[in-house]
Amino acid sequence: MRNSNCVSIYLPMDKKGREQNEHLAQAHLKTCLKEVYNNLVQLQMHEDEIGTYLKPIEELLSKVELWRNPSDGLVVFLDADEGLSTFKVPISFKPYTYVANHYYLKPLLPLFHDDGLYYILELSQDYVKLFEATRFGFKDVYVEDFAPERLEEAVGFDYRPKMLQFRSGQNVHGAGSFHGHGEGKDDDKKELTTFFRAVDKGIKKVVADQNAPLVLACVDSLYDMYKKVSAHPNLYYKNVGGDPEFKEKKSLHLESWNLIEPYFQKTKKGKLEQYNELYHTEKTSNELNTIIAAAMNGKIDTLFIVEDQDVYGIFDTEKGKVILDNYRLPHNLSLTNKAALDTFLQGGKVYLQDADNMPIKESVISAIFRY
Repeated sequence: MRNSNCVSIYLPMDKKGREQNEHLAQAHLKTCLKEVYNNLVQLQMHEDEIGTYLKPIEELLSKVELWRNPSDGLVVFLDADEGLSTFKVPISFKPYTYVANHYYLKPLLPLFHDDGLYYILELSQDYVKLFEATRFGFKDVYVEDFAPERLEEAVGFDYRPKMLQFRSGQNVHGAGSFHGHGEGKDDDKKELTTFFRAVDKGIKKVVADQNAPLVLACVDSLYDMYKKVSAHPNLYYKNVGGDPEFKEKKSLHLESWNLIEPYFQKTKKGKLEQYNELYHTEKTSNELNTIIAAAMNGKIDTLFIVEDQDVYGIFDTEKGKVILDNYRLPHNLSLTNKAALDTFLQGGKVYLQDADNMPIKESVISAIFRY
């Protein structure tokens, strides 16, 4: 818990219409500032103090670079101890404000969800690059000390590059083809096999999550060869085709996500099916009292919450009972936000769902328990 006046503001931004974004997003922020001001008045904060406290947020209105370089959404946090923090994130939000002794973090959980983690390996005979990726972005993973960057580093500099003409020998499907016959061709394959084994061994040393899927970006023939030698437990069964060295990285990331998304949807679908199988047993619940207590004690394996709804109230820890309110009040909190954070911080999975996709349609929250 922090001080009692932590401010959380969520705003939509427009990545395409920058001039429009500058006016609309600012208008949203002005409206949110009024809501926060009224909340602080209800918390019996003096008006002069409120003006001083909210000044850092008000100054954002004239911060031109903030509005002219938008993402999909903007998050603003403010508290007396740490001051102002702003984050541009690749998630679009409805305007929302929250004032309490803690931040409102539920909408950000998709950014940190482990189920969305995968790796992209760009591969050709003279190019190796590894990325850690999610739906929302990607970052470089340093592999240079653990894996060769090109074929000759693995097999020596006397290899026969003329015998391997993947770039000039493309077939209509974008797959590389071998030129040459007999012993030379076999030697070329052996050299590539040695190279791929060295790359695969190096990647195993730097990949943090060995169970996360690995997506190859390479011509089809290289994928077929790499698949035969790879020891990675979750090498994805499809590859992003073409030579990755000449692809724009954002485009490559989008292609890879479109390829891998069904894998992650399958994981969530499996959890929904598991809930239905365990329904009416002690392994599941849609009762808020039970779920809040279980989340606090790290007992939740998977939590489903309606994305754009909150349940407000307080949780009496001594009695283990939820006291509900019909709307947000100065003394209460979002119980769904609390359940989501408690679950996430203790290793559980949290899925923010549309109401129609909840395991129990009339429920705002549902859980599968670990035990």
